[in-house]
Amino acid sequence: MSLNCDFKEQMNQKVHLVEEILQEYLPRQKGRQSIIMEAMCYSLMAGGKRLRPLLMSETFRLFPGKSRALHPFMAAIEMIHTYSLVHDDLPAMDNDEYRRGRKTTHVVYGEDMGILAGDALLNYAFETAFRAFVLDPEDSLTIGRALSVLGEKAGIYGMIGGQVIDVKETGHAVSKEVLDTIYKLKTAALIEAAMMIGAILGGASEEEVKKTEQIACNVGIAFQIQDDILDVTSTSEVLGKPVHSDEKNEKTTYVTLMGVEEAGRKVQELSDEAVSLLHQLPGEHEFLEQLLLALIHRDR
Repeated sequence: MSLNCDFKEQMNQKVHLVEEILQEYLPRQKGRQSIIMEAMCYSLMAGGKRLRPLLMSETFRLFPGKSRALHPFMAAIEMIHTYSLVHDDLPAMDNDEYRRGRKTTHVVYGEDMGILAGDALLNYAFETAFRAFVLDPEDSLTIGRALSVLGEKAGIYGMIGGQVIDVKETGHAVSKEVLDTIYKLKTAALIEAAMMIGAILGGASEEEVKKTEQIACNVGIAFQIQDDILDVTSTSEVLGKPVHSDEKNEKTTYVTLMGVEEAGRKVQELSDEAVSLLHQLPGEHEFLEQLLLALIHRDR
């Protein structure tokens, strides 16, 4: 997908702001356990597009709310996403040695510290999100709703649940119905959390939060199908991680089920529906629309 220069410049500026927020909320490296803070920092600051905190902040901007709780939730969502990648890369899971073009956490720090770094990032994510109560004590009900979404979408009814089914079904063929469930939980749930929390903190109505959830669901599933496509059409140099890993791990994907061309059509269908729903929400959403399209139709 071709992106205009103005969007790229805005994107770079917004990613830089996210990086500053992450630096602000990272734990200080001190004490006898400082190795774990170092591993957390290595994992969290390894680069990446920072899409989930960006989706949260851009969704927040659609609505009139002025909550001061946004930044700790932006940091928390990226910590949860990063912990999931750290654990995905472990030998017991995908056994990947490279992520975002550099060595994975367990390769650098050892498998034991890789496990603990993921655990630490997950726990510290909620510790960070809880700071929202201090920043905006008068809006505790809204913060509580946001925390509830974060916990559910990251847990056994969301991302972890999807990962469980994925691990359980790896090595043998699964139906499209099972694959859709994996994608909705494993990939879409955290994107749903990001956008829903942005909407909740922004003061969206229940109907608007539900619409936001559906947009994010479409984007998440399309994102994962695009990942399936890139795994067979891209290169390790472009992706910054090994290609053909799905084949190596004997995973059913949209590509193995219906081929690259049909999978690409499904990505477009989900994308069109997400944009149509976005146009039904208030506020200025030109940048958010471009961000969603860049996320879905990425080449890496």
